[in-house]
Amino acid sequence: MSSASEMPSNGDAKPDSPVDLSTIPISPAGQDKPQGKSAATGDEQITVFHDPDNFNVKHPLMHKWTLWFTKPPTGKGDNWNELLKEIITFNSVEEFWGVYNNITPTSELALKSDYHLFKEGVRPEWEDIQNKHGGKWSYQFKDKRSVAIDDVWLHVMLAAIGETLEEENDGEVMGVVVNVRKGFFRVGVWTRTIGKSIPGGGDGDVAGGKGRPTERGQEILKNIGRKFKEVLTIPANEVVEFSGHTDSAHAGSTRAKAKFVV
Repeated sequence: MSSASEMPSNGDAKPDSPVDLSTIPISPAGQDKPQGKSAATGDEQITVFHDPDNFNVKHPLMHKWTLWFTKPPTGKGDNWNELLKEIITFNSVEEFWGVYNNITPTSELALKSDYHLFKEGVRPEWEDIQNKHGGKWSYQFKDKRSVAIDDVWLHVMLAAIGETLEEENDGEVMGVVVNVRKGFFRVGVWTRTIGKSIPGGGDGDVAGGKGRPTERGQEILKNIGRKFKEVLTIPANEVVEFSGHTDSAHAGSTRAKAKFVV
């Protein structure tokens, strides 16, 4: 149990090649979402993907982001790396909307599906070198019928790529994830640390965590949690919990004791 979608992973496996957007994910009814058409007018939506060489109106993002998708398992013998699919990497606002408008909404995904939106070069797995010292803020929407999960997930993704979940140079946010389960939707934000300074550094070590006082690191994480809670627009008396990946691995993902709550 070692990934954003709680499936076992193989740390030695290489990332999959980007997947054709027209092939995944498929809605539960077995039909693809209509491609490139406006529901209101029927007119074709022109995006960067129509002519990337000549489409020059782009608003660049601070980081490149990769969208991943986890297909529902078909049996106990399913390999994590066969279920986890790398969809596409993008680095502009226009490319984001081009992707978003051509994938199945979260509300229409089959049970045990997941979307993961992570910074380029970071796999949505606990073992990834940039995740192994980290943790995540998460919240479960237990009444699935009363939550507009498509809007929630969109706003969480926009907060991530818009760099509004943390302050400049915090270097904590690694990615965001949404899990579709029988009894709930769960949305999370993965962070690079658990508030403690990362020992040693090393290959793949980037800004955030190294040499930072624990008190400062924990305050940064709590600020991320508070901003995440605002994006979720949940009642003030609802609790968003933070747990470390290592604790989750030992306790069994969703049963890990929360280190912080907001």
